[in-house]
Amino acid sequence: MARLTAAARNALPDSAFAGPNRTYPVPDRAHAVAAKGRATEFAGPKLKAKIDKKANQKLRKGRKTKPNRFSRDSVLSRPDME
Repeated sequence: MARLTAAARNALPDSAFAGPNRTYPVPDRAHAVAAKGRATEFAGPKLKAKIDKKANQKLRKGRKTKPNRFSRDSVLSRPDME
């Protein structure tokens, strides 16, 4: 995980944090994973749900998806299946 300095953290917009009062920063995928882990350890059920939701948004945003071999799109795009 990239180190988040105090200056870099202070420069982040409020939308880059999952918790109240600018806690649980999620500027990238590594921090989103860490936020989910810390929420499991330290946050109550309501706050954990909020943090998980925000972190999951960050984790889905950068994910590259490719169809698995059983999806409809992958079967239809195979030349031997035409």
